[in-house]
Amino acid sequence: MKSAVTPVGDNLLLVNHEWAPVDAFRAMEILSTHPLESYGANALRVGDALVYPQAFPRTRDMLERRGLDVRAVDLSELAKAEGAATCCSLVFKQLTACS
Repeated sequence: MKSAVTPVGDNLLLVNHEWAPVDAFRAMEILSTHPLESYGANALRVGDALVYPQAFPRTRDMLERRGLDVRAVDLSELAKAEGAATCCSLVFKQLTACS
């Protein structure tokens, strides 16, 4: 599912319409991947930034025009093993020490 739909902002999803039923997400605002970038919906949100594959420049441009902080990363080695940013990452919240 994360290859077809990922959150890229508060109440904002990046979706490949060919792989996911958009009607299921009516409560959210939808951004569509570029038609030539089928795997372009796989973005990893970390705080206010997106870790995003360099391989999908058209969708990345659309995200940047939308004002999102996109950090393009070469994920080609992960893609060779059918991996992506979401499934090959562990994201932790930093805990602050109590005084």
